[in-house]
Amino acid sequence: MKKVTHVATVAIIAMAAFQTTPASAQFVLSGEIRPRTEYLHGYKTLSTKDQDVAFWTEQRSRLKFDYASDTYKAGLVLQDVRVWGSTAQLNKSDAFSSIHEAWGEILCNKHLSLKVGRQELIYDDHRIFGNVGWTQQARSHDLAKLRYKDSLCVLDVGVAFNQDATMLNSNVYAMTGNYKAMQYAWFHRDLKTMGVSVLVLNNGLQYSTTDTAGVKEYSVKYSQTAGTHLSYKKNKCEAAANLFYQMGRDGADKQLGAYEAGASLNYNATERWMLGAGYELLSGTSQVDTANKDNHSFNPLYGTNHKFNGFMDYFYVGSHLNTVGLQDAYVRLAYKEKKCSAGVDVHLFSSAADILDNEKLTKTGKYEAMSASLGTEVDLSMQYKVSEELIFQAGYSQMLATKSMEALKGGSKDAVNNWAYLMFTFKPVFVKQ
Repeated sequence: MKKVTHVATVAIIAMAAFQTTPASAQFVLSGEIRPRTEYLHGYKTLSTKDQDVAFWTEQRSRLKFDYASDTYKAGLVLQDVRVWGSTAQLNKSDAFSSIHEAWGEILCNKHLSLKVGRQELIYDDHRIFGNVGWTQQARSHDLAKLRYKDSLCVLDVGVAFNQDATMLNSNVYAMTGNYKAMQYAWFHRDLKTMGVSVLVLNNGLQYSTTDTAGVKEYSVKYSQTAGTHLSYKKNKCEAAANLFYQMGRDGADKQLGAYEAGASLNYNATERWMLGAGYELLSGTSQVDTANKDNHSFNPLYGTNHKFNGFMDYFYVGSHLNTVGLQDAYVRLAYKEKKCSAGVDVHLFSSAADILDNEKLTKTGKYEAMSASLGTEVDLSMQYKVSEELIFQAGYSQMLATKSMEALKGGSKDAVNNWAYLMFTFKPVFVKQ
């Protein structure tokens, strides 16, 4: 309870302090309470026929402080993420609370600003950089970001260098699943009916080797991602396209050469009905070509991957990295009115590179490829917006997998693989000045 008590104390102090906020400044204290109940049987990976159903409720609770003056802005987001029942009723302390964001932004002049601290990064359609808002913990970065913005364009340049502790004689980064160093530049320009973005990212991962004497040597392996996002909107049509290429060295010090290409088209048939279709290709590494030693598997890095390739998160949400890649052809139908919206998405998945047929390898000793078809996913979703501060969401998804999916994921294609959720989002505004 210590962290919870500290959060409450900060909130009380902030509510009292805003009374003395300068007249030219703005202060907002808001919150978020978001419990989500999920039913899972074959979520992220295929279930077995005798596998039990999983069922839980996970809740995200946030306090958000926003301050803005003529010379600077500041933001602080305190966050608690826990599963219902994971904390005893008579609990003294736990490790579920954290600081999701804590940043300050210097307003150098009308066009230039510098934002430093822990912050979310969201660019374009979230494919490479996103806040991963669907996951209860979400994603934020510790970095410095310089922004230039005028009426025609935006340019961001970001720099990060990570350490897991203050050390006097070492720069070795022991935390897994994170970059050691990162630099990026993002440029966006709005035209009459188009938006054009260019992203260049240099991503450094900690790497170590052990010599014959048992001594470890450390270095940083850098990969580069470069590409563009295009968007178009005119009358009833909306279109978007991505094209990215990755090169350099991956986290295992392999030569990297991979790409991503995707396009989507939406047609607003009426004010309420929308039809859409799209295709995305993320390159992969063949399991059959044993002579190849390079990595051809595209990694979407820090994107909001739940938004892409089906809501059941079979691909690129903590899995399916450095493997056979993915082809995703999809169609969608959406309905929207003032307070209510609903949609159905159908994805046809296949691999981008060869999947090894292990059964034939065992029997014949030959490296042969299986069918590229992985299966079909159907996603149903709905949302009811009671107000800006109260939203209700629900969804159901079904995976119809193939034998090739079994080879990649394990489990059984003949088992029922489905997932459903029910989520309430409360966003109260406690103080606004």
